[in-house]
Amino acid sequence: MDWEAIALSVRLAVLTTIILLVIAVPLAAWLAFSRQRWTVIVEAIVALPLVLPPTVLGYYLLVSLGNQSPIGRWWVEMTGTPLVFTFNALLIASVLHSLPFAVQPLLASFSALDKRMIEASTVLGRRAGTTLWRVVVPLSRTGFATAAVLTFAHTIGEFGVVLMVGGNIPGQTRTVAISIYDDVQAFDYASAGRTSAALLAFSLVVLVTTYALNRRGGQHGHANRRAHPPTRCGCTDQPAPHPREAHRSFVRAVRCRKNHSAAVPRWARPPGSRQRHHIQWRTVV
Repeated sequence: MDWEAIALSVRLAVLTTIILLVIAVPLAAWLAFSRQRWTVIVEAIVALPLVLPPTVLGYYLLVSLGNQSPIGRWWVEMTGTPLVFTFNALLIASVLHSLPFAVQPLLASFSALDKRMIEASTVLGRRAGTTLWRVVVPLSRTGFATAAVLTFAHTIGEFGVVLMVGGNIPGQTRTVAISIYDDVQAFDYASAGRTSAALLAFSLVVLVTTYALNRRGGQHGHANRRAHPPTRCGCTDQPAPHPREAHRSFVRAVRCRKNHSAAVPRWARPPGSRQRHHIQWRTVV
């Protein structure tokens, strides 16, 4: 096996996964919670690499990053070296090609959250960024794990895009998939078979891990729904509903505050704000 190509592929997959998790979190949150109609266009563009042939994407990236393009000329002026057929070009291509594998799991995880928990944070005055990092992200651990696993595995097996943008330079742009192709072209079936078997086992482990995480996330979701049954007075210990119904929610909170410690969970309340919010509810009522 070509250990140099394997090490380069692992380094490429790790960097691609880190970059995509940083990009995918705000993008998936915007797609999940935005009510604008043209979000469907953005979602289609994000998912385009799923159906677009890798050679087509590689061609457009090669044209966009070449020495005759504005990006290529700017890169040559800044670094003195061309951008294409380098590891940086591989990284850019991998980020774009694996983007849907990071966004789609997070989008599904964010969309499955109980909207009342997010709306309660908004009613209590939390900003959108604070709600995202303190409410949405902790409740979407399964989505993060799935996105990271799928992105890493997909980057390891990339072939067409990286071959067109990075070429086949040993130690710089030669990935493990290109190494298998070279072994087959050289009739070295023994080496190609060993590398292919290793990738087959790796892919099986990735699929088992992904399905296990999805099943575990579904079980946690059912458990959370069973843990918050409605009370006799019609309220729950879940957060308040949409701000448009805030008045009605505050009325229910005042009526049942004798039977419950609070209508909003303790983690969603600002420090020392319990008495202040009860006074605010009485004022609104």
